[in-house]
Amino acid sequence: MSVRDSLDEPRIIDTHAHQPTAEFLEDAGGEMMQDAARKFGTETETWDYEAMREEYHEQGISKAILLGWDAETNTGNPPVPNDYVAEICDDYPDFFVGFGSVDPLKDDCVEEAIRCVEDLDLSGFKFQQIAQGFDPSDEAHAELFDTIEDLGVPVVFHGGNSTLGAGSPGGRGLRIKYGNPMLIDDVAAEHPQMPILIAHPAFPWEREQLAICQQKGNVYMDLSGWLPKYIDEQVVHYAKTVLQDKVMFGTDYPMIRPEQWFESFDEVFDASEEIQRKILWENAEEFLGLN
Repeated sequence: MSVRDSLDEPRIIDTHAHQPTAEFLEDAGGEMMQDAARKFGTETETWDYEAMREEYHEQGISKAILLGWDAETNTGNPPVPNDYVAEICDDYPDFFVGFGSVDPLKDDCVEEAIRCVEDLDLSGFKFQQIAQGFDPSDEAHAELFDTIEDLGVPVVFHGGNSTLGAGSPGGRGLRIKYGNPMLIDDVAAEHPQMPILIAHPAFPWEREQLAICQQKGNVYMDLSGWLPKYIDEQVVHYAKTVLQDKVMFGTDYPMIRPEQWFESFDEVFDASEEIQRKILWENAEEFLGLN
C-alpha cells in the first residue's frame, strides 16, 4: 500500500524542482536544454507556478525546493537570477523553499552567496558542476564553501552524468567528469558542518555515491532525475535499508512530473510505510530543519 493513500493533506517534499518557465527552460537552458529534449523525445513547453502548485497538491506534495541556476561563465547563457527565485518564493511562501545559485567562476561568487542568505533570505545553494564547468574539490573554491558553511545553510550538488548537451558534437563542451561524487567527498570532509545533498542517483558512479552517503554524516542523496524503474537495484536496496535516513524524494521537475515518478515508485519500491514516509518527506524535513 502506498503511504500517499493515507494522506489527509499534502505532506510530501520534492527536493529538486526547477522553474517550468522560460527563465530556466529557454533562457538559462539554451541549446543544451534543447539537445536534452531532442535526445529523449520531449518538448520544452512552459507553464506558470499556479499550475505547478495545483499539480503538486493533487499528488500530495506540500513543498518543493526551487533551485536557482547560474552557469553563465561556462555556457554563456544567462542565469536564473537569485532575485527572481526569491521573488517567486515570496509569492508562494508555503510552497517553495528557495535555493540560490552562484557561479563559482565569477569573481563575486562569495559576495553573492552572502547576499543570497542575508539579503534575499534563500535557504541554501544549488551547484551543477557539469554545466558550471568546475571541480568542487579544487582549492580555488575553498573560500566559497567556507563561506557557505559559515552561513549555516545546506548545499545541493549535481551527481552523475547530465543530459544537457546530449547527442550534440562534443556535448557542447560540457565535461561529465565534474559530476563524479568523489569530488564532493573532498568538500564534505573539509566542511563537516555543511549539509550536502547529492542530487540524482549518480550514474555511472552510484556505488561511490552510496559509499559517501554511508561514510559522511553530512551527506545525503535524492532520487530525482530518474524514474525509479531505471534506478540501479543497489540504490533501491540501500534506500530501503542502510541509507533509509539519508535518501529523499525528488523529481527534477519539469523534466519529470510527480505523477510519472510516483507511478514508477509504486512499481519498484516494495517498502514499508515507515520507509516511504522517510523517503517522501521525513528525511527532507530533517535536512531542511522543518520539523
